[in-house]
Amino acid sequence: MGSVVGLVRTQSSEEQIRDAISKALELIDFNAKNSVNSVAVKVNLCYYWHAATGYTTDPRVVAGVIDMLRERYGKDIGIKIVEADATAMKTNHVFLMLGYEKLANEKKIELFNLSHDNLDEKRVNVNGREIMFKIPKSLLEADLFVNVPKLKLMGATIITCALKNVFGCIGSPRKIVYHHFLNEAIVGINKILHPHLTIVDGLTALGRSPVRLGLIMASCDPFSIDWVASKIMGYDPSRIDYLKLARKEGIGSPNGIKILGEDLEKLRKMFPHANAFGLKWSNKILLRLLKFYSAIVGDTVPPELEENINASH
Repeated sequence: MGSVVGLVRTQSSEEQIRDAISKALELIDFNAKNSVNSVAVKVNLCYYWHAATGYTTDPRVVAGVIDMLRERYGKDIGIKIVEADATAMKTNHVFLMLGYEKLANEKKIELFNLSHDNLDEKRVNVNGREIMFKIPKSLLEADLFVNVPKLKLMGATIITCALKNVFGCIGSPRKIVYHHFLNEAIVGINKILHPHLTIVDGLTALGRSPVRLGLIMASCDPFSIDWVASKIMGYDPSRIDYLKLARKEGIGSPNGIKILGEDLEKLRKMFPHANAFGLKWSNKILLRLLKFYSAIVGDTVPPELEENINASH
């Protein structure tokens, strides 16, 4: 059964964002089931792009999440902001470049590279395929696992939000090995890792262009978040391949999803929609140009653009 999804609009100050997060959690009536001493907060830092581009989680949202956690569970709880290395992104560098080292110093929290964690090998079957993942132990052991994805489009999967951000938890950097069966890999990793809470950064959302949407989304169920997110982004969620597969594999169901807060139709009209077919082909053209550029100068192609072409073949 689906869960409650809270939608709250906000302005851009840290205080306003923190208040919006608290309101969103009130809408979904969130309460941790157990005592909370350790928290892992998984952000989306797919590359070295500033949050204003709509690609990466805004540190202001993470600051609001930290304040909310301390308000609820005490100032002494251990909080880690976590991310894993990717094919063309080093987590330690991206923490520095996108303002997370400054945030960590201000809030007295830990930054942690999941690729440097102790990794457990776990196997799951999805759609008749056995898939092996290297899972960071810190995510399995955290009292509270908070997922903080972005609201954005991606050529390979059309939309990307909560379930795809969990894919970014895989400890092995070369996630490109999963790209030929990306939908199965997204569903597979979500069979293993189960965030207790998802808070979506929709301050700047990314459609055919970035837009200042000023939205915070919250739910206890990442499938429900993605189902609602796809509607906001202008797509029928029943036609998104990884969501169809997630339903088939028992990861989630749209039955019973309840939306509270902002009007979804109003948000949908604000989002800069993109044609799914055009989105895939425009990304393929862009990637080929970037590969030509990288062959000349020796630079590296961003991982999300690699995904767009490799997973669509």
